[in-house]
Amino acid sequence: MPVHVFHHPLSLSHNPGPGHPESSERLAAILDELRGPSFEGMICWREASGANEHQLLRAHSESYLELLREVADRGGGRLDADTVMGRSSYEAAVVGAGAAIEAAKTALAGQPAFAAIRPPGHHALRDAAMGFCLLNNVVIAARAALEESGAGRVLIVDWDVHHGNGTQAMVETDPRIRYVSLHQWPLYPGTGRADERGVGNIFNVPRPPGLARSTYVGDLIAAVAFAVDGWRPDLILLSAGFDAMAGDPLAGFTLEPEDYPIWVGEWRRMGVPMASVLEGGYVPSRIRRAAGEHVRALAE
Repeated sequence: MPVHVFHHPLSLSHNPGPGHPESSERLAAILDELRGPSFEGMICWREASGANEHQLLRAHSESYLELLREVADRGGGRLDADTVMGRSSYEAAVVGAGAAIEAAKTALAGQPAFAAIRPPGHHALRDAAMGFCLLNNVVIAARAALEESGAGRVLIVDWDVHHGNGTQAMVETDPRIRYVSLHQWPLYPGTGRADERGVGNIFNVPRPPGLARSTYVGDLIAAVAFAVDGWRPDLILLSAGFDAMAGDPLAGFTLEPEDYPIWVGEWRRMGVPMASVLEGGYVPSRIRRAAGEHVRALAE
């Protein structure tokens, strides 16, 4: 089954400045991998459309969106210690959110999908940018699936090595969405304790660095199984960060590219539509392989 990969050239134009770890080289490496001969016939390339204002407002406030537009119109600027915009960053974020929406819609129509986008999104709060993130792509996609595409329940699984504090904050009072996150603890942003449960819909798996790969893999599988026990989702959205691999400069997990298809295969056996949205990962030569392995698993 082909995987629909949603992308837009603007995703490469977001420029947080020289030396910033969230560079366009990350996404360029992934796109180069997926365009290689071994993926021929496996991928249906789709150019994403931008999310509309109504879709963005399901996750973010009007005043925050206006702030992002104003900063972009000025040519860019720093939003917090880690998050920087260039002139085209807002447009890139809007098409990224649109790609996530379209990936979710495509999955619900029976075809697996991957939104190959940047900037990432899972740290973005309703009223603030944070941790390289401008718009919370996966929450925007989940809300669109619920409000526009007939989904009644959405499971978000976040395997980025950093806790998706923005995602949790946005969904923790919404019983239609369950959120499972495996992340390094302690580490930025300092949220994601196991006792943070929302309305019973938050399932955090904080783990120290340096454990065996199999421990991280098995612990996330167990957490997802617990989260869906008696609660079958209509859609699974993956916050697919690839910074939990050994050698990532911002964290200390030990995963390898071959671990990601284990997770995808496990959850595909549930028979639930699945789409993924790119989050972090800061070694281009490593994340290209991991992203490719996860796309292969989506296609199987």
